[in-house]
Amino acid sequence: MEKDQMSPFSQLQSTGDEHPMTEPPPRTRGSDKTREVIVETALRLFRERGYEATTMRAIAAEAGMSVGNAYYYFASKEILVQAYYDRAQTEHEAACERLLATERRFAARLAGVLREWVRVSEPYHEFAVKFFKHAAEPSNPLNPFSAESSPSREASIAIYRRVVEGSSDRMDGELRAELPELLWLMSMGVVLFWVHDESEGCRRTHRFIELTVPLVDRLVGLSHLPGLRGVARDFIAGIHELRE
Repeated sequence: MEKDQMSPFSQLQSTGDEHPMTEPPPRTRGSDKTREVIVETALRLFRERGYEATTMRAIAAEAGMSVGNAYYYFASKEILVQAYYDRAQTEHEAACERLLATERRFAARLAGVLREWVRVSEPYHEFAVKFFKHAAEPSNPLNPFSAESSPSREASIAIYRRVVEGSSDRMDGELRAELPELLWLMSMGVVLFWVHDESEGCRRTHRFIELTVPLVDRLVGLSHLPGLRGVARDFIAGIHELRE
């Protein structure tokens, strides 16, 4: 069986007999340009043909290079999807910059960041629908909770850390420390809703954000009150226990 016909997970685990694993090429201007061409080509084919139908052979052909050269820069399609994660994250950070630099209300900051994610992700919606079943597998390296996805996950949590740290709203101090990761987990719920959203312009996802953010804002705003502070602490203790 050719490597292109193997499952995504088995490709990642392959010992590389057909395409020997090599050290990444030196980072030069030429190699950076080649990597960019491969990523651009892969993302276009993922959008046009879907994840499963796009092989490394097809990516190499469209990019005008040999299959071996494509594998030299990216050992598998999974690594190319990680490149998509990184690019989407960079675009999201840039899209949120003005909002986070000027807005101080927690709810507006959170809603704005979530809406910008939907906006920058819209070109990849059809691809994401077909790709999500791979990312949802617990053992798949494309899973957002996997070790391989750690860089993009931490970068995303960092955005929600800015949402919290730049907010002028009062909230429990211990909850404030835990909130960035909790907001990232909330964003995963938005992603799941978005993947299954067939409404025009992802209208239902935007409405989902409009409905859920005020609830989160209300709970966070109440967390510093004496009567509810104990509830917030119990909740945080539960989170710590589940992490162990």
